Order: sequence, then C-alpha cells, then structure tokens
Amino acid sequence: MSLFPEAIGARAQTIIATYTRKGLMLATAESCTGGLIAGALTDVPGSSAVVDRGFVTYTNEAKMELIGVQPAVLEAFGAVSRETALQMAAGALLRSRADVSIAVTGIAGPGGGSAEKPVGLVHLAARSRKGIILHRAMRYGDLGRDGIRLATVETALDMLAEMA
Repeated sequence: MSLFPEAIGARAQTIIATYTRKGLMLATAESCTGGLIAGALTDVPGSSAVVDRGFVTYTNEAKMELIGVQPAVLEAFGAVSRETALQMAAGALLRSRADVSIAVTGIAGPGGGSAEKPVGLVHLAARSRKGIILHRAMRYGDLGRDGIRLATVETALDMLAEMA
C-alpha cells in the first residue's frame, strides 16, 4: 500500500524503472511540496539506485545555505519565481551526484497569495548535467493545500520523465 494516489505511484514506478535502466540518478529540491516528490520516488522499491538525495528548502535561508540560491535573486524575484526555481535546480545538481534535478517552489495556501502570485502558483525547474533545462509555471488554482501539493508532485514526475 502506497502513501500516494495510484496515478502518482505509477508515475514514480515508471521513473525509477527508466532511470535505473539508463543508469541515471536524480536529486530533488523542494519548497512547497516539503519532500513529497522524494517521498513518492522513494516509495518505490529499488529507488536507492536512482534517488541520490532530496533537499527540503522551505525557507529562503535554506534555499541559500543548502543549494546556493543567490540572495539577490530572492530579493529581486521572490522565492516563488522562475529564477529561484532555476537556481534551485542548478544548486541541487551541483550539490549532489545526480544526473538530473527537479526543483519546485510555490504557494500551496490557504494563505500567502497575492494578485501577482496567487495561491496555486508553482514554478518547477528541471536540469540535467547534459545542459537540458525545463521550466514550467503552473497555475493550479485554489485546489486546497493538499490538492496543490499533489498536483505539483504529478507535474514534477512528468518533468522527470521528460528528462530521462
């Protein structure tokens, strides 16, 4: 029995199988999901061959200290931004043995949103050592905190599948 919905479990299994077959490792850098992406992946038996490490960088200080997000980026664009997500993905790759990283930062709610950055806005970035970079700005809407976090996990897993 998995902690995650069946669709997420199936996606995670596929990623673990694909990355294992290709000899790839991955790392996660998570803010609004608080480790759920790493949790979904490590829910799969055999994931230790693929998951190198996960960074939960919920605060700006953690983003700076653990994965090297630049203070100027946080000041200029905010934690929930394309620029921060891209730096998170780069930092996770730099500070791991992974071939691919995925990073997420967003507003899961119920509070904390604004007109410019509403609840449900999540920036995701993936990066590979081969130089491939993906970014998605998702506006999930107010699905509720759990809904936004699980939707973010699904999108992150889709992006990891694209990066394989």
